[in-house]
Amino acid sequence: MSKAIVFAYHNVGVRCLSVLLAHGVDVVCVVTHKDSPTETIWFDSVAELATHHGIPVITPEDPNDPAVVAKLAALQPDFLLSFYYRLMLKTPLLALPRHGAWNMHGSLLPKYRGRVPVNWAIIHGERETGATLHQMLEKPDAGGIVAQQAVPILPDDTAFEVFNKVTLAAEMALDRVLPDLLAGRAVAKPQDLEAGSYFGGRKAEDGRIDWSQPASVVHDLIRAVAPPYPGAFSDTPKGRLRVLRSLHPTGETGPHGSRATLFARDGQLFAECGDGRLLRLLAVELEGSPLAATSASNQINAIFGTSALSLS
Repeated sequence: MSKAIVFAYHNVGVRCLSVLLAHGVDVVCVVTHKDSPTETIWFDSVAELATHHGIPVITPEDPNDPAVVAKLAALQPDFLLSFYYRLMLKTPLLALPRHGAWNMHGSLLPKYRGRVPVNWAIIHGERETGATLHQMLEKPDAGGIVAQQAVPILPDDTAFEVFNKVTLAAEMALDRVLPDLLAGRAVAKPQDLEAGSYFGGRKAEDGRIDWSQPASVVHDLIRAVAPPYPGAFSDTPKGRLRVLRSLHPTGETGPHGSRATLFARDGQLFAECGDGRLLRLLAVELEGSPLAATSASNQINAIFGTSALSLS
């Protein structure tokens, strides 16, 4: 029976750990994170799953601390596997397992290497993403690939919906390749790093909407940061406007001469964007209170003293 140390967090961590257990892998330790009190925890718990199966769990602040490395080295693992663990693992850790260290990444590598790949793929209007199992090197997301699984991104999919698809893709990719990986038959294909790009993390401020952009660009940002992420927003004289959901623009043009404008028509709420195209807004809040599409004209007029709010 192969022994593995698993670094994992989030839903991908839960599902991939479940795959290892289903295949009879002896998971001798799970390394995960303590949930942050400042983060909305909308995902499942790796620590809880491991505890249910009697697997020792540790949550070091720095997994590369020599004391942690020594503790894990004593377990003599055959494999080290990382599933959405958030900290970088350095060479002393990666050198521990006899049969390599492997990471599950939430994109079709070499595209979207780095942080929050699902969100970046949506922001860039991609119609496909997926999950990739690859060799771990100290250079992030650069090692050879042993398995990939693609999933579609539909035009109105939010990051939450795509992340759920990527979670399943990760489970499928790992389940398919694991027998060969355990038996030493899996062959890693080198990446062409010039064919992709590296992306950094994102913060809440990155959800600020530039209404002068084309409607399709605004729509992609809205769905890429929709709840449970912080949401897209812009500031008005009456407070912060959060746009939580929109529909892919049809190409219809608006009545305001390409001036960025929020208005209601026939019981529906729209934004006219910088290219003159209309973007239908399905869920909008002003200072935390919903703007109901059916009464948005009256609400906008009551709040701003006008039936159409300039967003520029």
